[in-house]
Amino acid sequence: MNGLFSFNTLCFLLIGALLIGFTVFDGLNLGSGIMHLILGKTDQERKVHLSAIGPFWFGYEVWLLAAGGTIVSAFPTLYAKGFSGFYLVLSIVLWLLMIRGTSIEYRHQVESPIWKSFWDGAYAVSCLLLALVFGAAIGNIARGVPLDSHQEFTGTLGQALNPYALGVGIFNVLFLMMHGSLFIAVKSPLQEHKERAAKWAYGLFFAMIVFSAVVIGSTFAVRPNILANYHTLPILAIMPIAATFGAIGIPLSLRKNSYGGALYSSSIMIAFMILTLFCGLYPTLLPALGNDALNMTIFNTAVSSWNLALVAGLNIFGMIIVVFYAIYIHKVFKGTVDLNDIDHSY
Repeated sequence: MNGLFSFNTLCFLLIGALLIGFTVFDGLNLGSGIMHLILGKTDQERKVHLSAIGPFWFGYEVWLLAAGGTIVSAFPTLYAKGFSGFYLVLSIVLWLLMIRGTSIEYRHQVESPIWKSFWDGAYAVSCLLLALVFGAAIGNIARGVPLDSHQEFTGTLGQALNPYALGVGIFNVLFLMMHGSLFIAVKSPLQEHKERAAKWAYGLFFAMIVFSAVVIGSTFAVRPNILANYHTLPILAIMPIAATFGAIGIPLSLRKNSYGGALYSSSIMIAFMILTLFCGLYPTLLPALGNDALNMTIFNTAVSSWNLALVAGLNIFGMIIVVFYAIYIHKVFKGTVDLNDIDHSY
């Protein structure tokens, strides 16, 4: 693990931290969005969903944009070469993000059941597809992508939608459905609605755990050396152990009707699952399928050390602001949704 203490590694960790922030926070939106039609049996319950994420959703993408900006500024070769084959996927993601935002903002513009049902469906479907695409992207990063001798992407959309990547995508959908259901259980002021969300979260937890066994086994099959860094630096084992403790905390908290505790446990599980993957891939950013010599790493795709130091410094400063903002906004809007306000918004 050469270069462990370098600006290259620091920028790598910053990307991981930003992706954790995006997954934990925007996962609340995506998960509750997927469950929008399932948990929202009435117009009032669906208004509760949208009011719960209303103060937050437009700020969650900051984490993803910051991660993308870090990649472009710190590892431009990765963006220029590795991402060249994902333009169609990135375009799809942008359209889905726009549809999601439009659905939230347009739903209440016309008092018509047909109008609201259309945008409710668009919201749920866009969240579902976003979760699937993001999961599939993670799967392709873990598996590796086709790169030629010049590290140019040579794959197709069909190859990107391989069984392993789709499996990771489905796992991500199940996880975020559980994560979003926990968020609704915390935020809903309607007792029956709250209990229904908790029951769904409990069932989805076990479905996710069963499916995770399949994904983990498949990961060892497609990337046998994923544990190499763990053998070199055994202390890294704390990452999957922490993720496991987070997972255990979810059903234990739900049995005590501690929905907030379950949500915190889910967030811990997300964070340490991502760290587990990052530790396994380090120093690789984008593995080459079938030829590790062509891997795009934090060293062969990076700008100069001075530029990396500047990128790291600016990102750390920006992250401090974003973290404090996230803490502040969640503190301001903590507790359950106010039923007196939902009719004026959604």
